[in-house]
Amino acid sequence: MRILLRLISSSSTGHHFRAGLSSRHQLSAQLSTLIHPLKSHSPPMAATEDSLRKALAEKQSAVEGQGNAVRALKAAKVSKAEIDAAIGTLNALKLEKSSIEKQLQAVVSGNGPDSSVSKEAFRQAVVNTLERRLFYIPSFKIYRGVAGLYDYGPPGCAVKSNVLAFWRQHFVLEENMLEVDCPCVTPEVVLKASGHVDKFTDLMVKDEKTGTCYRADHLLKDFCNEKLQKDLSITAEKAAELKHVLAVLDDLSAEELGAKIKEYGIVAPDTKNPLSDPYPFNLMFQTSIGPSGLIPGYMRPETAQGIFVNFKDLYYYNGNKLPFAAAQIGQAFRNEISPRQGLLRVREFTLAEIEHFVDPEDKSHPKYPEVADLEFLMFPREEQMSGQSAKRIRLGEAVSKGIVNNETLGYFIGRVYLFLTRLGIDKKRLRFRQHLANEMAHYAADCWDAEIECSYGWIECVGIADRSAYDLRAHSEKSGVPLVAHEKFSEPREVEKLVIAPVKKELGLAFKGNQKMVVEALEAMNEKEAMEMKASLETKGEVEFYVCTLEKNVCIKKNMVTISKEKKKEHQRVFTPSVIEPSFGIGRIIYCLFEHSFYTRPSKAGDEQLNVFQFPPLVAPIKCTVFPLVQNQQYEEVAKVISRSLTAAGISHKIDITGTSIGKRYARTDELGVPFAITVDSTSSVTIRERDSKDQIRVNVEEAASVVKSVTDGQRTWDDVWSNFPHHSSGTTED
Repeated sequence: MRILLRLISSSSTGHHFRAGLSSRHQLSAQLSTLIHPLKSHSPPMAATEDSLRKALAEKQSAVEGQGNAVRALKAAKVSKAEIDAAIGTLNALKLEKSSIEKQLQAVVSGNGPDSSVSKEAFRQAVVNTLERRLFYIPSFKIYRGVAGLYDYGPPGCAVKSNVLAFWRQHFVLEENMLEVDCPCVTPEVVLKASGHVDKFTDLMVKDEKTGTCYRADHLLKDFCNEKLQKDLSITAEKAAELKHVLAVLDDLSAEELGAKIKEYGIVAPDTKNPLSDPYPFNLMFQTSIGPSGLIPGYMRPETAQGIFVNFKDLYYYNGNKLPFAAAQIGQAFRNEISPRQGLLRVREFTLAEIEHFVDPEDKSHPKYPEVADLEFLMFPREEQMSGQSAKRIRLGEAVSKGIVNNETLGYFIGRVYLFLTRLGIDKKRLRFRQHLANEMAHYAADCWDAEIECSYGWIECVGIADRSAYDLRAHSEKSGVPLVAHEKFSEPREVEKLVIAPVKKELGLAFKGNQKMVVEALEAMNEKEAMEMKASLETKGEVEFYVCTLEKNVCIKKNMVTISKEKKKEHQRVFTPSVIEPSFGIGRIIYCLFEHSFYTRPSKAGDEQLNVFQFPPLVAPIKCTVFPLVQNQQYEEVAKVISRSLTAAGISHKIDITGTSIGKRYARTDELGVPFAITVDSTSSVTIRERDSKDQIRVNVEEAASVVKSVTDGQRTWDDVWSNFPHHSSGTTED
């Protein structure tokens, strides 16, 4: 390297060589020894992103060094042959650099070395097919639409209906849940109690000149992804830094987010103007109830509050027994700052939420052993913070080690995994990510997101949280109605009760307008915290106490609170239940299902690529199509007979009697994800074709509907019917 540095120095100053070289041949020989070792740094095809970035940096250095060497040789006026040889080496290095760049681009774009389709191109192919076949389209399209609002067309409605039907079967029926249906318009007092009025916010920044608003975390996320995917010159260290920012993005405070935006020089994407500091923006749509406008309200941002406020009646309906779960499917509304990514971030969407009420002292679940042996990708917070990747963990191990807080939370994580994979979500592109410390609500005991990978990256589709007793306590206090459960004792018990008695007068003098929040925090202490405070107050006279709603420590003095234990006989235990909440974003799940189900295959002639949605029969918008092979009155009558049988069996289907070729009709229905096609080519028997294998069996007309029903209902597999019925060659039919 000393030779290279001297050559650069000499070239930049314009002086003659003084490197002690005795001849031009010696110069060429030493340059050759410098170049050859660099050739060994070409990375293998299966190289990681880090190794590719390091190899690219080395190759770039080699190209620059060889470029300087060529200029030095020209300045030294060596022979043309020597200069040509050096230029040839330079060109070879450039080719090697270009090869590494292509490999790196493939890795950061999420494509293998042999893939020619980028994420963007794949996404566009999916979206084009979905919109062309009317799965969904922008709302109010003839008026140029409104961002974040979409209409489902006929096949989209059918897929959504099938997903929700399976959700009811998998959760509501399986767990004997109590289903409710509450209004979308919610009085302000309800959402004030739940904390939504004060805290349901995203951090926003404004273009300082035009006033255009953007979500702060989206701008930072886009910047990091753009650098990682398109700037191949950044070092492996810088790439690691950007990946860490992405990993902890949800954990950043407003100040940290603003500091990163300034550090990276992020500006308004449309105008390149400077941005304001991040500040909170409430996402709820405000309205008023009644003609006077005196009752303020909001369009609900979630369906959960309707369940919480009905707890007392639901508890009574359930025979005053715990545990029990209530469920609700319905529309929710969020005034997104910058809607994008199609169905993934919209302003009106369908939620399916479960509130499982449980004794806070017993969070075991009788059916937990049924899911304990499931193994799938989990991403605990420690791995996120240390820059590691998600890893396969057995659910039982995660619960026993305390990675997942309790059995009931673990049970629902397992049930969510089974639900998503049975819908057709790829197991390899599904993970459960634990919330980071600042990301999790202060009252939550634990929280996990089911994230599905699609062309937009990892998308949160289901949240599974242990919300403790926060919601019921908040509504009890605000409404004055105790939302509690009872455990009756067979015999009276002498119990030692913790009594925390805040002295409101003293607290009011000390904290004025913040008195209420300090009182709430004191009363919410558990026994360990309270007894530690009691000991500190007795020895020191005061203690530092963190109030989460104020987000700071306050000084509590001995005259401000009395803490004691009293013995008393009780005939029952009265307590506020904890709640485990799985919350499903149905639109997000459906979009990820669209991507996971989509593929292309060549036509019979090989002259075009045909689109296919590989939906499981469970969610396919149409289960079966019926095709008379040719336009023939007898065949059409047989098709009508089969259609009536399918209708009686509850199988959604479609008859196609157009004169187009059977191959084109198959292609049309494959693009809708229809799993089975019945082709009528005689009056006594028909063929049934399976979409993905394109295999066909021959069955009697009378059996056709029952065979299709048995497979779509999951009573039999296609392999079962394939082994039990005569096979039909598809060659002539497909042609």
